[in-house]
Amino acid sequence: MIEQTIVIRDVEPVLVFGIEDRILNRIEQAYPGASLTARGNEIKISGSTEDFAEINDIVNQLIRLAIRNKAVTEQDVNTLLNMKKSQRLAEGLHDPDDNAIVHTHTGETVKAKTPNQKRIVESSAKNDIVFAIGPAGTGKTYTSVAIAVKALKEKKVKKIVLVRPAVEAGESLGFLPGGLKDKIDPYLRPLYDALEEMIDKDRLDLQMTKNIIEIAPLAYMRGRTLNNAFVILDEAQNATNIQMKMFLTRLGFNSRAIITGDITQTDLPKLKQSGLVSIQQILRQIEGIDFVYLDQRDVVRHKLIRQIITAYERYEEAEEEKEKSGKQKARSRREQN
Repeated sequence: MIEQTIVIRDVEPVLVFGIEDRILNRIEQAYPGASLTARGNEIKISGSTEDFAEINDIVNQLIRLAIRNKAVTEQDVNTLLNMKKSQRLAEGLHDPDDNAIVHTHTGETVKAKTPNQKRIVESSAKNDIVFAIGPAGTGKTYTSVAIAVKALKEKKVKKIVLVRPAVEAGESLGFLPGGLKDKIDPYLRPLYDALEEMIDKDRLDLQMTKNIIEIAPLAYMRGRTLNNAFVILDEAQNATNIQMKMFLTRLGFNSRAIITGDITQTDLPKLKQSGLVSIQQILRQIEGIDFVYLDQRDVVRHKLIRQIITAYERYEEAEEEKEKSGKQKARSRREQN
């Protein structure tokens, strides 16, 4: 039997416990041999060695959900419990560490949870440049960061460079207050979230101070050459053709890159084409470059995300049909006249 106390910070404990501890009770139902006790802003967990790691992970994920969403529902708990159940079933069919990428500073295993996430891992091991394209919630950014952290830990690269287009700021960051890090931080928050799960905060702060892990807006990459680095370009759908070419030509000796994005969610002005869209044709036949596509089946967030993505796809298809029909009718009227 293992016991541990988790202290809840930065969020109201009741959001994690649930009213009358309903959320904790739901976890106890799923793990009959475990006990979760709420006291103030602490949760005392006790359980068997087999159950403990799963319960600890679930509770920590619930805390992160509460901080991010200011609420945790019983559906969130059920989703996490179902994910753990699916993982156990999958692990019964192969080596438990078969899909492992890296271990977090708390000892948890970061794994590729879907076939396409596993394809990103396998492709990155074989190719120097990988494009991971898919909708929100498919884990492309998280998986990419895990691969980069693994490469750094295994000393295959000397640094990690995280890059994102700051489209909302028009890449004109000079008028925002603070230094470069302060200005670009809001746009790189998802990358920070992933890093903070995988690397101890003190170590992460030290590595960022030494530029072993570096952040940079895409516009600031011009003129650089990155040697012995693992580079991630996130939200690449917001990079123009010129920016995409500029980014890809920054790679130096012994460097690798993963470019992630969702071509359905570009924030670029209508007159500018996304570099992530055109690059699929430009680089398709080059050896050492691979494209991995994810879809709603790879969504590992709240189950409603998958339904939302599907609903939007249906809506967009219907709108395209309306537009085509409208053009055909207009053409017919012109021919008749």
